[in-house]
Amino acid sequence: MPVDFSAAIPTFVITLREGVEAALVVGIVMAYLNKAGQSSLNSWVYSGIGTGVFASVLVGVLFGWTIQALEVSDQPYAPVLKPFLEGVFGVIAIALLSWMLVWMTRQAKSLKGQVENEISNALQAKSGAGWGVFWLIFVAVLREGFETVVFIAAKFQQGWIPAFGAVAGLIMATAIGVLLFKWGVKINLRVFFQVMGVFLLLIVSGLVISALAHFDKAFAMLAQLDPQYAAICVSQTSCFLGSLVWNLHGVLPDRQFPGIILHTLFGYVDRLYWVEAIAYIAFLTTVGSIYLQSLTGWTMLNANRKPAEN
Repeated sequence: MPVDFSAAIPTFVITLREGVEAALVVGIVMAYLNKAGQSSLNSWVYSGIGTGVFASVLVGVLFGWTIQALEVSDQPYAPVLKPFLEGVFGVIAIALLSWMLVWMTRQAKSLKGQVENEISNALQAKSGAGWGVFWLIFVAVLREGFETVVFIAAKFQQGWIPAFGAVAGLIMATAIGVLLFKWGVKINLRVFFQVMGVFLLLIVSGLVISALAHFDKAFAMLAQLDPQYAAICVSQTSCFLGSLVWNLHGVLPDRQFPGIILHTLFGYVDRLYWVEAIAYIAFLTTVGSIYLQSLTGWTMLNANRKPAEN
């Protein structure tokens, strides 16, 4: 039976984009240290990377343990808490990734200057220069790693395939960082981040549907477990999602090819409700328009190096 790698696509895209952002910060810091004759502090850079990755994995383990503990719990409201927490993780992931998408685009022009200013301030404190470098790298890696972990927790994907996608994205991001800063290969980062940004926007838009579905399931379970909450569900098909826009489960199921590819990339679901459809369109148009506006005046590191390259 062929292995379906579609579940690896979202984790690959997220980890690749987040990893490249972290790699840019790491590359800028190491280039600055080399220029300033402080290459001896590179060990603090590596320590920051390792600790940041470890902390991110630890957060992911804690998230996974919490969900699994709820699955086997005999507490009466455990079946309610599990989908509710998945919905909460979804909202957090939507907020973090949307903010990152727009913020990174707007800050790209000044990223190099900001990082170099921070590393310069760290080097001025000679006694604690190493720790200053460490914390700068640690925070950068942990921030990107935390956003990735929250996304994976929100999707609640288990098994080795999503993990494979995350590892592949991390390896690819590392390779891009090496190509840029070690070998001086020219990569059009502007196009890269724009393409990744579009994919990320679509994936996060799909997460809006998933989060609403989790909350609806939590309310449905609550109404099932306690009759006094039965009134919160307005129909048998959904609690607050309204009526069905379509039911294509028998035609294009979202757990089988090619529906699973559409689900992964565009948030397609074979059973779509009106509230989900409205929320999806509203999020995509609102955040999408903000993102497109933020692309105006985009300049990345390769643009900053243009005078020297010419």
